[in-house]
Amino acid sequence: MGDRQALDEVVTFTSDLIRIDTTNRGGGDCQERPAAEYAAERLAGAGLEPVLLERTKGRTNVVARIEGTDPSADALLVHGHLDVVPAEARDWSVHPFSGEIRDGVVWGRGAVDMKNMDAMILAVVRSWAREGVRPRRDIVVAFTADEEASAVDGSGFLADEHPGLFEGCTEGISESGAFTFHDGSGRQIYPIAAGERGTGWLKLTARGRAGHGSKVNSENAVTRLAAAVARIGAHEWPLRLTPTVRAALTELAALYGIESDLSDVDGLLEKLGPAAALVEATVRNSANPTMLEAGYKINVIPGEAVAYVDGRCLPGGEDEFRTTLDRLTGPGVEWEFQHREVALQAPVDSPTYAKMRAAVEEFAPEGHVVPYCMSGGTDAKQFSRLGITGYGFAPLKLPEGLDHQALFHGVDERVPVEALHFGVRVLDRFLRTA
Repeated sequence: MGDRQALDEVVTFTSDLIRIDTTNRGGGDCQERPAAEYAAERLAGAGLEPVLLERTKGRTNVVARIEGTDPSADALLVHGHLDVVPAEARDWSVHPFSGEIRDGVVWGRGAVDMKNMDAMILAVVRSWAREGVRPRRDIVVAFTADEEASAVDGSGFLADEHPGLFEGCTEGISESGAFTFHDGSGRQIYPIAAGERGTGWLKLTARGRAGHGSKVNSENAVTRLAAAVARIGAHEWPLRLTPTVRAALTELAALYGIESDLSDVDGLLEKLGPAAALVEATVRNSANPTMLEAGYKINVIPGEAVAYVDGRCLPGGEDEFRTTLDRLTGPGVEWEFQHREVALQAPVDSPTYAKMRAAVEEFAPEGHVVPYCMSGGTDAKQFSRLGITGYGFAPLKLPEGLDHQALFHGVDERVPVEALHFGVRVLDRFLRTA
């Protein structure tokens, strides 16, 4: 890409979007509209006709279509979310919503999750308008609300209520892929996401006999809940290898010259060293207790106690997940899904994956591209309802010592200017060839 303006704009847009506070505290407490209007104005400035859509007032989504040169080709969805998780200013080196650019780095909440990618999309689209570029296939651009909660006001709403906007889309790209992973020995790995674990956020409710705190009570709801939570937290889930994870392990083993022994996955992970971090969270289901609610006075045994668990399922692992939770919760404790979304898989032998790999390798020839499965989830889950296969592809070239994964929802979230420039170049090249 020779368009210097695009390189300047991606930095400006990232900083500007960070300064628009779109904190999503859950329960509907968020206003994405100012960021949506910002994105829509820049899309309109590129000659597109963006549509702003809301399920709930202020929870705004933006969708626009770029017409390709081949009407017979399947369309591609390129999407990013506008909301961010909360940030406590007192914990940060800079104010999390300052968008400050210091020493070649853009600081603030959303710098990697994922206002940087939103800015890359806007910069590429506007560059194309200046240069008169048209992609081969239609590209649908979507900026969504509510990804950091249930997506009910965002991608879920769009998929359920406005599927016509995504007509022809068979594949999509979004966050959490094609970033630099430094393995500590000089290798630079670029993982492209070709799968996600499913989301199973659980509510556990223990019921018992209320009573005085000084009396013996064999039906104590808090005791029952605590025992169930302890069992869940200590449970060791069995290995379950999906095709994406198998491909990741096989390619990583080849990269390190290690025998790809999938009969001893734990041993293989140990041999991979730091690179095992790309895979180890996705070889099993998981369930992590995160919240507890019980009681109202120290000398009163409550009749009910509640806990919340963040559960994640691999493709094909939900039956095992349900059966295991039934066993671990035990008598006197019920559980239910508070929020649930499907697990995803995408082929790693597709032409689209090959083009993503080629785009990264062109601008990072020293890098090694591998597939991986995300431990968490993205809006690709909701868009999968429309038959759209999702990949994680938000390219960033990062310096050693900057832990990309730790920056997600972390303190002092930031992104180097050079990483944004790399991302624009790679995204531009991929979308031109896709």
